[in-house]
Amino acid sequence: MSDRIERSINELYLDDHERADAVVFGRDTAPSRRGFLGGAGLAAMGAAVGGVIPFGQNMPAGLIPAAFAQGTPAAVPPVAPAAAPKGPQYLQFPGKSDKLVVLGEKPLVAETPESLLNDDTTPTDKFYIRNNGLIPDQAKDADSWKVTIDGEVNNKLEITLGELKSKFKAVTRRMVLECGGNGRSFFTPEARGNQWTNGGVGCAEWTGVRVADVLKSAGLKSSAVFSGHYGSDPHLSGDASKPSLSRGVPIKKLMDENNLIVWAMNGQPLSNIHGFPVRLIVAGWPGSVSSKWLNRIWIRDKVHDGQGMGAFSYRVAIKPMVPGDKPDEKNFKDLESMPVRSIITSPANGTKLPAGTKEVKLRGAAWAGDYSVKQVDISTDFGASWTRAKLGSPKNKYDWQRWTAAVKLPSDGYYEIWTRGTDSRGVMQPHIAGFWNPQGYGGNPMHRVAVLVG
Repeated sequence: MSDRIERSINELYLDDHERADAVVFGRDTAPSRRGFLGGAGLAAMGAAVGGVIPFGQNMPAGLIPAAFAQGTPAAVPPVAPAAAPKGPQYLQFPGKSDKLVVLGEKPLVAETPESLLNDDTTPTDKFYIRNNGLIPDQAKDADSWKVTIDGEVNNKLEITLGELKSKFKAVTRRMVLECGGNGRSFFTPEARGNQWTNGGVGCAEWTGVRVADVLKSAGLKSSAVFSGHYGSDPHLSGDASKPSLSRGVPIKKLMDENNLIVWAMNGQPLSNIHGFPVRLIVAGWPGSVSSKWLNRIWIRDKVHDGQGMGAFSYRVAIKPMVPGDKPDEKNFKDLESMPVRSIITSPANGTKLPAGTKEVKLRGAAWAGDYSVKQVDISTDFGASWTRAKLGSPKNKYDWQRWTAAVKLPSDGYYEIWTRGTDSRGVMQPHIAGFWNPQGYGGNPMHRVAVLVG
C-alpha cells in the first residue's frame, strides 16, 4: 500500500508551487515553468483549472493560479481523491453577516470577502471586525460617556458624549478604515499575525466631531508632539491595569480636519462591536490608531510608548530585509499612510459564466491612505497588456474611489482578471507583496480573480 498522502492542487500550490509544478506537469515539463507555459504544460494547467487558458503563453513561471490562491472553483478537480481541504470559518455574531470569515477568535477578528465590498458605502453588517482585547460590556447611558483630553494641553477636558454633541459642530464623512495587517497573507514566508487577504477594510459614513475642534478647545501646548489613544476594551488577560492596545500619531496628523470622534456609523449609533458609544477615526492610517470605546486622548511631549508602539508592532522596514531573516529594530519605522490598493468586487473569484460570453463587466474599489488614486488598470492576459478602468471621484477626502470596466474575451476558457492601482504620487501596486517584515504590514499586491467561461 502506498504511503503517499493525497493532496489537492490547491493545497500543493499554496504550500510548495515548485512541487505542484512537478506533480501537474511532470518532471520533464516542470522546467518550462522557469519561463512560460507551453505544450504539455499548458494543456495540463488547463485541465487543472477546468478550461483552456487563452492567454496561457503569458503565464509567468511560478505563478500560483488565482483559482488556487484565493479559493478553488467547483470546476477545479483534485490531483487525486482526498479529503476536502479545510474551508473558511464563517462568523456567527449578532448584527453581522454570516459571510464574514473568522481569522481569530480571541481576540475576535473577521474579514470581509472582496465580493461583499461591492457597495459604495459598506453596510455595517458587512464591515470587518478587528479587536485587540476583550469586548467590553455595552455602556448603558451613551450621552454620559466621558472622554478625557489631558497631557500637554492648557485645559484638561473631561467631556461627555452629550457635551460633544451640543458644543461642537457635527460632521459626516465617508472614509476608509483599514487594518494595518491587511494583505498579510500575501507575504512569503508567512508573517506573524492574522492572515488577512484584502478584506480588512471597509468604507462607512461616520458622524461625529472633528478631533481638531476638541483639541483647540483644550488648547495644545507648544510641547505637544504625539498622542496616545485609549479605549475601555479589557486586556485579553482580564487584567484591568493593562490596556489591550494604546497607539498614537504625531500631532500634525492628529490635527487633520478629517479625523473624527464619532458616535454614529451609517446613520445609526455605533454598535458595541464597532466601539459604542464613541470611537476615534484617524483617516488613512492603520486602523489600530482609531481606538474603539474611546475614553482618553493623552497629548504627549514625546513619541507615545503605549502597547502596540515600538519594536516591530505596526512598523515596516526602512531598507529592504531578506524575507524571513532576523530583523534589526533600528531599521524599522512606524507604518503611517496605508499603501495604494485596488480590488475587484464583482465578479467574485471563481465565477463561472455561460459558454459564449464575450464580455465581462467589472466593478471595484481603490484607495491610497493619505493620497488619492490616480488610475486603475485591468489586465486579462497575465499583465502582458493593460486597459484603463473608469475611475469615480471620492465623496470627500479619504473616501475610496469606485471604478468600473468592461473587458472583452476572445473565447471560452479560464481567465485571470488583474487590477492594479496607482496613487497620486505615481506609486503602483506591485505584482507580489514586497518589503517583507516579520509582522506582515503593508502587503498590497495586485488583486486577481479567476473567471471560467463555458
